[in-house]
Amino acid sequence: MAGLTADMVLVVALLAGTVVLFVTEVVRIDVAAIGIMVVIGLTGLVPAGDVFAGFSSNAVISIIAVMILGAALDRVGVMRSVAAFILRIGGATERRVLVTVSSAVGTISAFMQNIGAAALFLPVVERVAERTGLAASRLLMPMGFAAILGGTLTLVASGPLILLNDLLAASAAGAEPDFEPYGLFAPTPIGLALLASGIAVFALLGRWLLPVVSAERGSRAALPDVASTYGLDDELQPFVVPAGSPLLDDTIGEIEAQSGNVRLVAMSDPDGVRVGPSRDEYLAVGMAVALVGPDDEVDGFVERNGLLAGDGQWFSVLDDDERTGLAEVVVRPGSDAVSRRVEELRLRHRYGVVLLGLYQRGEVVTSDLRNRQLSGGDVMIVLAPWDRLAELDDDPSMVVLTEHPAEPPRSSKRWWAVGALVAALGLVIVGNLQLSLGLMTGAVVVIVAGVLSPDEAYRAVSWKTVFLLAALIPLGQAVEDTGTAAWIAERVIDAVDGFPVWGVQLVVALLATVFTLVVSNVGATVLLVPLAANVAVGVGADPAQFGLIVALAASNAFLLPTHQVNALLMGPGGYRVSDYLRAGSVMTCVFLVVLIPAVNAFA
Repeated sequence: MAGLTADMVLVVALLAGTVVLFVTEVVRIDVAAIGIMVVIGLTGLVPAGDVFAGFSSNAVISIIAVMILGAALDRVGVMRSVAAFILRIGGATERRVLVTVSSAVGTISAFMQNIGAAALFLPVVERVAERTGLAASRLLMPMGFAAILGGTLTLVASGPLILLNDLLAASAAGAEPDFEPYGLFAPTPIGLALLASGIAVFALLGRWLLPVVSAERGSRAALPDVASTYGLDDELQPFVVPAGSPLLDDTIGEIEAQSGNVRLVAMSDPDGVRVGPSRDEYLAVGMAVALVGPDDEVDGFVERNGLLAGDGQWFSVLDDDERTGLAEVVVRPGSDAVSRRVEELRLRHRYGVVLLGLYQRGEVVTSDLRNRQLSGGDVMIVLAPWDRLAELDDDPSMVVLTEHPAEPPRSSKRWWAVGALVAALGLVIVGNLQLSLGLMTGAVVVIVAGVLSPDEAYRAVSWKTVFLLAALIPLGQAVEDTGTAAWIAERVIDAVDGFPVWGVQLVVALLATVFTLVVSNVGATVLLVPLAANVAVGVGADPAQFGLIVALAASNAFLLPTHQVNALLMGPGGYRVSDYLRAGSVMTCVFLVVLIPAVNAFA
């Protein structure tokens, strides 16, 4: 057997250096990956014309397209609907939400690329985290791992399984003429066992394996911070106005004048929910109202006026951070608002916003707000529909500090976004079109249809993820082209001579796991399936079964953020490489422990 060449030694050194840089994070991992890519080009391990080919690879283009499609679905409100559905089923506890989300994304990954499923569920998980108060980092990694595991459920769920029959047929040519190709659902029992065990790992051990970090979430992170910053922790409470209630005789302004610190922030009638109803309006029998204030004062107000308990779902729009939220509004020094009383501004009537508190002279005031005199620099904390807050921002006397969506969800474009995704997947699954081309077709549709503007589409892409994956592709190519991968594989396979069949299977699975971390899962499969089939023949085992083990073990990619799903979630989850090493080591061991018995039982 030939020994290591100079190029192979250099590739091994680069592999070791990449792992060290990723683990120590001396520099950001995307920067490290780009540096390795440049070194590969300078050393000639990969032809200069191929060094940057990763940026046009099927995987990278697919990721860009699916991020745009995911952003489009989020922009039209589909992801909020999915998040609400998950909350109804999973509740608000971490374990139940984790199991519900992971099961859903794992099932979807059975019929589409796992990166696509993960990218589509990313905004869903972020919204669920916001609404439940759970840390996104406690949900995103389990969701990502479930997406990867879902790739073992069917023969079209991942690249390695798609290639499996062709690779086995080539390996069996002339040696096994009766080779029977695997059917679409042949790996399903094994995949279900792997997915269930993966979900169970986080459901049972998540409290120790998952980090709690504060990931950046764009403008949405500012919304809950407003309440915590100013200590405004009063909850919204819904009630119904019955016949005979004293409230029916007075305007909302008169009601609040007699209600102390209780404020009527919204009302619901057949025409819909209105935030900040005018103080001149009257209530009607059967109308729902949302009250905010100290619990004891709200209880007294409800008892005096005979109100009935209501359903919080009536005011779900107030929990929709794309439509409504808390905002900080500063009184501009020297403006017309200075020295005026709050009630003179007529905030409800002019802008449809409700004042909940006033930060004035170093303290937060929540009582007798209407009669407070404003000074330059005072901060008003208001509950506002975002479209009306934009009007307030146009007032020269005010400065809105809180970042907020420029416009509400584009619900009228919902079917364009859904149709673009369905059409893209149809082109790939039914039309047998290349994944990247099919998904990019859908991305173009959502832009042309006006679901997203071109600038919004660019902002939807995580360019850190794109550069990380594109820069790693030349490293995988160098490992294969120089013969390093084949040399390592042959050495390991020779070392298992004399092992029992299950032991050989375990070594094959371990080898595929290691190769998947540094080479693409498709590359590892292409390289190892023929070798594994030959080993199976040598030990008197089924070559197809050994090939299936390689294709399934190619999904055992949890230790490092080199897999495209892990790379996608690293930024939004605020994860470090050490987080993947901790959780991924447990998941890798569980995967292998479940894989070998499951393959022998069902394949």
